Amino acid sequence: MGGADAIHSYADARRLARRRLPWMVFDYIDGAAGEGVAEARNLAALRNIELQPRVLVNVAKRDLSAPVFGHAGRVPFGISPMGMCNLSGPGADLMLARIAAKYQVPHGVSTVASTAMERIIEEAEGHAWFQLYFSGDGSGTAKLVERAKAAGYKTLVMTLDVPEVGRRPRELRRGFKMPFRIGPLQFVDFALHPRWSITTLLAGAPELANFQKEGFTFDRTESRAAADWDFLKRLRDQWDGTLVAKGVTHVADAERLKAEGVDAIQVSSHGGRQLDSAPPPILALRAIREALGPDYPLFYDSGLRSGEDVVKAYHMGADFVFFGRALQFAIAAGGEAGLARFWDLITEEVGLTLAQMGLTRLPRPSEPSV
Repeated sequence: MGGADAIHSYADARRLARRRLPWMVFDYIDGAAGEGVAEARNLAALRNIELQPRVLVNVAKRDLSAPVFGHAGRVPFGISPMGMCNLSGPGADLMLARIAAKYQVPHGVSTVASTAMERIIEEAEGHAWFQLYFSGDGSGTAKLVERAKAAGYKTLVMTLDVPEVGRRPRELRRGFKMPFRIGPLQFVDFALHPRWSITTLLAGAPELANFQKEGFTFDRTESRAAADWDFLKRLRDQWDGTLVAKGVTHVADAERLKAEGVDAIQVSSHGGRQLDSAPPPILALRAIREALGPDYPLFYDSGLRSGEDVVKAYHMGADFVFFGRALQFAIAAGGEAGLARFWDLITEEVGLTLAQMGLTRLPRPSEPSV
């Protein structure tokens, strides 16, 4: 048995993806900074969070919706911005956009998506947020902001935890580059994974789609270190929509971001891909919630693998959560059917977890249980 029917957990999706993807692509999606200590520490912290079962509570009707910026998504999780998603399977960006539209949840569209931002928001029926990287002197960043505004994006997600791209040895060993550069190692890799190689070739090699238009360029290795609080003020002035700051784990940073007019914070360690000594963001989420109070919007990503993890993040103070690489593995394992299968599993697990806890909906930060 293979494909979508074989996915019963994150581990299944990852195992199938590892079998089907070229080594270079799998290690790009799966890899973390350094020795993977930060990623492992956060996964351990998630595992150690306890959820208390209760009995004799009528939980026959459970509401899995969750509000985000005044809109109630049909499920309590969305899609975190991920670069070059079409590496996991041809058309992956649009698969993610379609499922976001179906469940009316945010689809984070990466600066380095492999489908143009205009096409994705159309397919997502407006349920898309644009994720922005600062780079160089910021002039190219400002142009992307205006382009996102023209395309109809209402929410901008500014990723702040990549002043420089983290050192990820698995990528380096495989010679991963954006855009692709094919050498002898990559040629052998692709030849040993003919199914992926042929379908990708027929669909067209993934590209940095937002930079195919004249006047837009991107260098993944270009420094982003010049971003500072003055830049944030300029961005806040330029963007009249909702602004989210992503990649925050320090209470003092969170407090200042709130004071500077940022509308929400997404607590994240970039999936453990940036600093190998970083603290577990799931624990930082609780600390930031306690510092900012119950009413300020806090989102979370990093390390989510199951529906129980979703409930744990809400228990720690999240208002909404986002899945990342797990969705790419589901697509690699079974295409659009694999994505739908994994999505349904997570949704079912959220409902089952709430039932065990004697809850009919997800906990809110303002409630005593959080």
